[in-house]
Amino acid sequence: MKILVVGGGGREHAICWKLSNEKDVEKIYCAPGNPGIAKVAECVDIADSDIDALVKFAKENEIDITVVGPEVPLVMGITDAFEAEDLKVFGPNKKCAQLEGSKAFSKDFMIRHGLPTAKYKEYTDLDEAIADIDEFGYPVVIKADGLAAGKGVVIPENREDAVATLKEMMSDKKFGDAGERIVIEEFLKGIETSILAFVDHDTIVPMVSAKDHKKVNNGETGLNTGGMGTFSPSEIYTDELAKNIKENVLDRTLEGFQAEGLDFKGILFVGLMITEDGPKVLEYNVRFGDPETQSVLFRLETDLNKIISAVVDNKLKDIDITYSDEQAICVMLTSGGYPESYEKGKVITGLDDLDDDIVVFHSGTKLVDGNIVTNGGRVIGITTKAKTVKEAGEKVYENIKKINFEGMHYRTDIWK
Repeated sequence: MKILVVGGGGREHAICWKLSNEKDVEKIYCAPGNPGIAKVAECVDIADSDIDALVKFAKENEIDITVVGPEVPLVMGITDAFEAEDLKVFGPNKKCAQLEGSKAFSKDFMIRHGLPTAKYKEYTDLDEAIADIDEFGYPVVIKADGLAAGKGVVIPENREDAVATLKEMMSDKKFGDAGERIVIEEFLKGIETSILAFVDHDTIVPMVSAKDHKKVNNGETGLNTGGMGTFSPSEIYTDELAKNIKENVLDRTLEGFQAEGLDFKGILFVGLMITEDGPKVLEYNVRFGDPETQSVLFRLETDLNKIISAVVDNKLKDIDITYSDEQAICVMLTSGGYPESYEKGKVITGLDDLDDDIVVFHSGTKLVDGNIVTNGGRVIGITTKAKTVKEAGEKVYENIKKINFEGMHYRTDIWK
């Protein structure tokens, strides 16, 4: 197979890394890729949002299947454009991608199909939102409706901060057009976890669980980020909980897709809060999570290319998907100042000194004058697996000591 992977972050690096270890895969291209991906795939200088150029490349290079990593091209309709040219593509179409592209659309979908979730209300008028804000109690969850690069969710602790957040989103356009409509939700107490699932028209198959750490600092403190690290499996994901989520969340979601004519094919990411009243859905994403993918794919034993082909051909039910019993961890190293302002272009040292069983997934890096430098907020993810997550974590943190770049920040409690 010749495969094109669209994207250039840690998630796409993990996808390319997994595919590169599979014997049926002859060639991997990645657009635009990054210096880490370049070691396992041929990087192509095409932006992940340049859909016309990606279609042209896939046709000219006789790509067997295209795997779309990021949410932006999916929401833009890349799948529809590829399918219009009879090109095989792995990722939901534009209609289905609204589940991530619009918080309001996804919340409405959850309510229509009886999925457990927080009470909420949508707003397009700032004054109305401010007038209602006390109804939800504090802390309160405020979400920009559209895509905001993982930063469009704010959890103010009091009215003053909530009003300031509303003004930043709706009036000051902190997240651009994404904040023209906002969703206010009650704050759910519990333990946050997530589940990724392969989905085709008839079948939904959950992957092994993963625990993501969103807050920038130790002890789940500080600002929300795109993810500071993950481990798999999640410590709270018992067989009983898995059964509950399969029946009350995943199966209901698939039934909702079928009832509404949403021909979803690809990855469904479900963010969950495990409350005293059971699991409740926080959000849907329509692609692999980042950095959950790094931990989950590290444990996947079945060839990813076979699963992807089965989904596209609507034969997911025929695939037996297996995972390693070992536990995996991915710790993100970030730029100083992330998730707010940060500098780029800091030289990264020590990457050649790591143990053989450590894999570095590049999220925000660039090659400049022969040096790998920082090129984003989340820079690299240090990943391995072992018999226990504690053992894997200790191994990762020992290796992190060998890595350095100016302003480097990471959490030291990902597995604790």
